[in-house]
Amino acid sequence: MHRHRITEASQILDLASGYWNACALHAAVKIGLFTALGGQARTCSGLAKELGCNEHALSLLCNALTALGLLVKEGERYANTEAASLYLVGGSEQYLGDIVLHHHHVVDAWNRLDQAVLHGGPVDKRSFGEEEERRRFLLGMQNLANLNGPRLIKHVDLSGRRRLLDLGGGPGTYTLFFCLANPKLEAVIFDRPTTEPYARPVVEHPKLAGRVRFAAGDFLTDPIVGPFDVAWISHVLHSHPPETCRQLLAKVVAAMEPGGLLLVHEFFLNDTKAGPLFPALFSLNMLVNNGRGRSYSAGEMTGLLQEAGLSDIRRLPYQGPNDGYVLQGRIGR
Repeated sequence: MHRHRITEASQILDLASGYWNACALHAAVKIGLFTALGGQARTCSGLAKELGCNEHALSLLCNALTALGLLVKEGERYANTEAASLYLVGGSEQYLGDIVLHHHHVVDAWNRLDQAVLHGGPVDKRSFGEEEERRRFLLGMQNLANLNGPRLIKHVDLSGRRRLLDLGGGPGTYTLFFCLANPKLEAVIFDRPTTEPYARPVVEHPKLAGRVRFAAGDFLTDPIVGPFDVAWISHVLHSHPPETCRQLLAKVVAAMEPGGLLLVHEFFLNDTKAGPLFPALFSLNMLVNNGRGRSYSAGEMTGLLQEAGLSDIRRLPYQGPNDGYVLQGRIGR
């Protein structure tokens, strides 16, 4: 089933200009507009002075954001909608501004998609600075995990499990949710050394009492020191081709105890690979940005897990945004 069926010229025109919507959102987050509004209704005059913007240009942006459903306008005053207040105001527990800015950082690569398709690999793109791009990516992953975690942990049964591997865990937000929900669980977040500062709040979390450790390394080349009885691999495998995924899964399985659980969290395609929409587009995102990875279908991932020696592979009931869900397998039979 296709999510969208194009039948009208107007739909094609909407697709052609669809990036305008995204760029308006990106600009508003980048200048701090939603945060400046907070819970108040304000005029562009006052906002422009605070944000250092041109008043006329800011009014055009605010009008567009109102048309997009992110602001409401009464007279000459603008205010956040409920969704904007919840997800786009800095300091909110469900803030998504960092992942929005991560998307902003990859727009330039998407603009060269034709070159990636012609040559079959990633494209040159404008740099926003290595540290800034890393920061927005990792905090963006934290944004998404904070959004997904409370619902996801209801469907992941780790009762009786003692030691968790969070492979490529970034800021370790899922580790935080798992350990808070399972008081006897200890965890290792394995990721590159540059990620450690972002994981430190979880490692030093006062409610975890030293139960979480950060292991710095490259999981493709450095050893994974177990044993673990559960492994969590969230949005890692899509960055790699199938053969690398095979090697990495075998490496993780070798560090696990018999009967251990391995959980893979991804944006999964259906068996045709022509949908759902977000995973299909995400494969293009991997093409323009790293040229190696892509989205996998649930059937493909099940096959990779079986090759690695897992059995009882099943999809958990959790359904996240952008067609993200979890496949769980057990080590051994």
